Amino acid sequence: MIRSFRVLALILALSGGIGASERPNVLFIIADDLTDTALGCYGNTVCRTPNLDRLAEQGLRFTRAYCQGTYCGPSRASFLSGYYPHATGVQGYLSPRAAIGDRATWPQHFKNAGYHTARISKIFHMGVPGGIEEGGDGADDPLSWTERFNSPGPEWRTPGSGETLERNPDGRKPVMGGNTFVIVAADGDADVHSDGKTAAKACELLAQTGREPFFLAVGFVRPHVPFVAPKKYFDLYPPESMVLPEKVPGDWDDIPKPGINYKTSVNMQMDVAKQKKALAGYYAAVSFMDAQVGRVLDALERSGQADNTIVVFTSDHGYHLGEHDFWAKVSLHDESARVPLLIRAPGVKPGVRDAFVELLDLFPTTAKLCGLEVPARLQGCDLGSVLADPKASVREAAFSVAGTSKGLLLRDDRWAFIQYGEDASGGVELYDMHADPHQIHNLASLPAHADRVAAWKARVTDKLAAVRANDL
Repeated sequence: MIRSFRVLALILALSGGIGASERPNVLFIIADDLTDTALGCYGNTVCRTPNLDRLAEQGLRFTRAYCQGTYCGPSRASFLSGYYPHATGVQGYLSPRAAIGDRATWPQHFKNAGYHTARISKIFHMGVPGGIEEGGDGADDPLSWTERFNSPGPEWRTPGSGETLERNPDGRKPVMGGNTFVIVAADGDADVHSDGKTAAKACELLAQTGREPFFLAVGFVRPHVPFVAPKKYFDLYPPESMVLPEKVPGDWDDIPKPGINYKTSVNMQMDVAKQKKALAGYYAAVSFMDAQVGRVLDALERSGQADNTIVVFTSDHGYHLGEHDFWAKVSLHDESARVPLLIRAPGVKPGVRDAFVELLDLFPTTAKLCGLEVPARLQGCDLGSVLADPKASVREAAFSVAGTSKGLLLRDDRWAFIQYGEDASGGVELYDMHADPHQIHNLASLPAHADRVAAWKARVTDKLAAVRANDL
């Protein structure tokens, strides 16, 4: 049971006052390339995620959380720095440090306030699988951490039964690395793998917690390709039993060319059998990652710190699993731009929140909950009101980009608007999310919506101007 003084501490934090000795800890857990559509707590009835489902029951589940960049580098640089990608110009796989100068990152802000900040594996960008195989720091920011740990793993070279799925129509291509759709039902147990090592290190650090408040960032690399997990997780998902998203004839006909994703069933040369293997492999990787999350949450309970720890779980972006015959990230459709977000905080009642939130909001929200100053320069919003009230909201729309020069998404309750290029020269998409939640019918070219499209273009222009107004 949450102790009454911890409840009082969180109430004080929400109201703006809290003593240093009562500051909550922060446990930030992030998966890589995880779509919310794969989680049981978000309605998936096939993929088994009991630990994340448990966290969702104990905390808040956000149904409309959006990343600010739809691939790893820009997304992580954004929420860790507190700025949108267009404010910093960070659209690749770089640290935001050069752009933000001496401004504190999210974990550095906690470090400066007396927290012990620790990173395990991929928080800032790291290449997967290459960077994980090498065991290096990637684009990490040393100033953010009191201590940091990497979790090297064998990735696609893991002994086991493997197969390359993309561009391998005759089945003769061997298992290969890179950003390639590969499945490996691995021999051995969890701690052979990067994520198993990450969970083990997190458990070790949680067992050592003392009087100093901590900010522990735990980065799992699954379900990012290669889809590697111990064989027992693959056994849960026979490929022949997988059900792919419905294929809509002519689905691409009304999508501008820049909106056709970089990985599709067509250019990956994946027939239906290989697509089902890809889905099964993804689910196996998700269930394996979920088991590692469970290890960390159990260690937090054993530490005696759970009652005074804010737990945040999310992903850097979503992921297509065959919707529109798209696979992977980068797309600005909801499957790629929307992320799972679970927050459990002492004194905050469990429930569901439908308000629009962004990953940028994590920095100011956790700072406020912990009684720290919330820097005025941050471009995210404090979600305190949303945590307290299921009817509250902090923004009308979410904003996400696919690189600072390609595509931009603005998404409100009724409409999802996507434009390619800041001048929309690459085309636009407009979806009625009430009537067409799976974004099948692009309405942008219909005369009846011409005024609406013009209004949304103007909103994008205004949003970009506001984003760039920060003095960097």
